[in-house]
Amino acid sequence: MIDPSDALRRRILDLVTEYVSQAFASKPFIPGQTPIPVAGRVFDANEVCRLVDSSLDFWLTTGRFADAFELALARAAGARYAILVNSGSSANLLALACLTSPALGERRLQPGDEVITCAAGFPTTVNPVLQNGLIPVFIDAVLPSYNADLTQLDAALSDRTRAVILAHTLGNPFDAEAVRDFCRRHRLWMIEDCCDALGSTLRGKPLGSFGDLATLSFYPAHHITTGEGGAVLTHDDALRRLVVSFRDWGRDCWCDPGRDNTCGGRFGQKFGGLPFGYDHKYVYSHVGYNLKMTDMQAAVGLAQLEKLPRFIEARLNNFTFLREALGSLGDLFVLPGAAPESRPSWFGFPLTVREQAPFDRRALILHLESRRIGTRLLFGGNLTRQPAYDKCHIRSVGPLQTADLIMNRTFWIGVYPGLTREMIEYVVATIRRFCRP
Repeated sequence: MIDPSDALRRRILDLVTEYVSQAFASKPFIPGQTPIPVAGRVFDANEVCRLVDSSLDFWLTTGRFADAFELALARAAGARYAILVNSGSSANLLALACLTSPALGERRLQPGDEVITCAAGFPTTVNPVLQNGLIPVFIDAVLPSYNADLTQLDAALSDRTRAVILAHTLGNPFDAEAVRDFCRRHRLWMIEDCCDALGSTLRGKPLGSFGDLATLSFYPAHHITTGEGGAVLTHDDALRRLVVSFRDWGRDCWCDPGRDNTCGGRFGQKFGGLPFGYDHKYVYSHVGYNLKMTDMQAAVGLAQLEKLPRFIEARLNNFTFLREALGSLGDLFVLPGAAPESRPSWFGFPLTVREQAPFDRRALILHLESRRIGTRLLFGGNLTRQPAYDKCHIRSVGPLQTADLIMNRTFWIGVYPGLTREMIEYVVATIRRFCRP
């Protein structure tokens, strides 16, 4: 016998599909009037139906969709574990914070330890270092990859260095094998910030599978979206437990929401100064947070993940078209280049205005924006020049000249799957007309 509530649920989802086809119908592109954003959500009725389906469960924390999403995401990312969190920034925070756990013994990160990172990038790669009382050591970037200058790793090393955290800029892989070898040689932790790089590969291996830990973001601008959301990836069971503990209030217990006594010793253990038998669900081994993803977000993520292969292909195709169409402007721009033996899942198309160009970045950006073509700077530019870090204890290797160049001359345009060929052709024509009037 069919449960009446199941039949009603199916009717609701059928109506949702009908609604999406009308409410989100595509509109014609009008050059100069239709916005061409640098990024955005790409979805269909499947995502909205999954979202509504999960909401009808009214299970408002992590649940069946989160469990399924973690498993599917780990497989797609080439990791043993994926731990869902509420943002990519939180993913970076947890990946770094878990390495401060006393459970890691002499390898734990402690205040005053140094962490090598790149000066050109997004602040949330660096902020967890400072938030945990550690010292970021900045190395420069290189063009045309916009990634960290790995030739400076040895110069950045000191007797206080304990970890390296680097981002794959705009989906373009840095040489993660070389960084992994450096970290192994010096017994350092390695964190890959893959927030802009889901689906990129290096020598046939997914980014995020090289380091001890890796991070992802599912903000609407990213490769797949859950609205807000992110994940930490790892192959290591002990690190997984630590990430989960720091994510879930710092608790020692690992029972899923709604489940009790998974360990079989809920009322039979002794911890610190607590009385014997204190409820394990209320034992805290770390100073943690609450950074979980909801099941409704995870439901959207599952539907998005199914589209990831074609999203990656669309990004690559859009990037390739722009690279070929703008190739004749190499005298005016530093054009981006993919890392050797890599297949980037491009996040954007960066351009750096050369010194000899008869215009500056600001003039070109204003021209594009006035024609409804979205642009973005390469995040924080040279992070050491950001006011947030004026009073912070940081260290730099050399003058960071390329990071300054990026800060002053670089911007990027979109390649995301929501862009049509007509839109991209209009972007190319607009740039060409500005550069060669």
